Amino acid sequence: MLEFSKKSNLLEQSIYKYTLQDVSEPNLYRPIYPYDEVPKISFNHRHVPVTVPEEIWITDTTFRDGQQSRAPYSVEQIVHLYKLLNKLGGPKGIIRQTEFFIYSEKDRKALEKCMELGYEFPEITTWIRATKNDFALVKDVGIRETGILVSCSDYHIFKKLNMSRAQAAEHYLSIIKSALDAGLSPRCHFEDITRADYYGFVLPLATQISRLGEEAGIPIKIRACDTMGYGVSFAGAALPRSVPGICYGLKHYAGLPSACIEWHGHNDFYKSVVNASTAWLYGASGVNCSLLGIGERTGNVPLEAMVMEYASLRGTTDGMELPVITEIAEYYEKELGYEIPPMTPFVGKNFNVTRAGIHADGLLKDEEIYNIFDTKKLLNRVPTVAVTNVSGLAGIAHWLNCWFELPDDKKVSKQDPLIAKMKEWVDEEYKTGRIIAISDDELLALIEKYAPGRFEIK
Repeated sequence: MLEFSKKSNLLEQSIYKYTLQDVSEPNLYRPIYPYDEVPKISFNHRHVPVTVPEEIWITDTTFRDGQQSRAPYSVEQIVHLYKLLNKLGGPKGIIRQTEFFIYSEKDRKALEKCMELGYEFPEITTWIRATKNDFALVKDVGIRETGILVSCSDYHIFKKLNMSRAQAAEHYLSIIKSALDAGLSPRCHFEDITRADYYGFVLPLATQISRLGEEAGIPIKIRACDTMGYGVSFAGAALPRSVPGICYGLKHYAGLPSACIEWHGHNDFYKSVVNASTAWLYGASGVNCSLLGIGERTGNVPLEAMVMEYASLRGTTDGMELPVITEIAEYYEKELGYEIPPMTPFVGKNFNVTRAGIHADGLLKDEEIYNIFDTKKLLNRVPTVAVTNVSGLAGIAHWLNCWFELPDDKKVSKQDPLIAKMKEWVDEEYKTGRIIAISDDELLALIEKYAPGRFEIK
């Protein structure tokens, strides 16, 4: 049977309406996930078209998933970070939403304090368990949208819930109906989607959920949760690991608009960022992130990374204030005592620091040679060098120019006698067995020793 699709404006076969397949034994995809070996990536060479939504955005889970792997934030810390999210996201609300726990008195107080700020973005949402008792908590605080856990792999359905697929689907649908009856907009977290039977459970359930939303006149979002970080972005990769396949299928077969599709990934296999970008490319409007990627196990998609991905894909920041990324990193380190790994892109202390002398020489001549972009303009971070035994004259000169933020007409060259004296001291340090970089304080002391009063040392 043929039907005319308003989405593709083409005739399509209706055989692609999938129904739930109730099975007696769980499908654990053992050839792909043997458990005692590294998981396998299989290919079926099926390609789906790139279907980038008209609008794409970022959502945040710093105060929900991000709190599951660290000491809980205080109310004041949550409010401050929420203000920074608002500032970073800009007036267009590219950081569209952020989600809160609501179970403790502290969680609710933080939520209320953030709501009192009156920001349009990021919209405050919540996350609850799939139980009817939790709806009262959401209604009491006046939240429009809430996340609901919808575990969809047989690992969870059979082993955690001790249900059949049919029982699980019936349970989830009853909870979603109750949420709709309460006037809430549900966001269904399809947990462990990259180990789920896509055609036998995911699509049939997603289709039923989509219909419920249409009947109620309330949009229902589906968050595709790559809970274990198994997703892959490769063209032609097979389900259940294919990110293109998952996102395309939710849109094309389950009938969900892009605005109702969101990706939530983890970084267990170093693929969180590329998978999130791929989700955008193949039909998801939203990608769910946390600040600095802090989250369960290896963490979530780093929000600052997707800010950069957005700007790269769209060719514009759309009003986002990128220097706030540096403010966020400084707040985590100075106020929260969180140690950011130094090599972390955009926020680590070494992300635009070079140690090689030949690189430092290039930076001294033109920083564009070895700096990824104008980090001073975009992130308020000047490119610097770490002075070691391989930094050379150029490295020391570049460090000095950056430290004192000297204008072009006052910059010190590597031929300056001061630089030569400093290098002699540095070389002697390493000749006597030093193995660590020279500290900023040591270099400032050398300047004061060899050129007292030449520079204003604070």
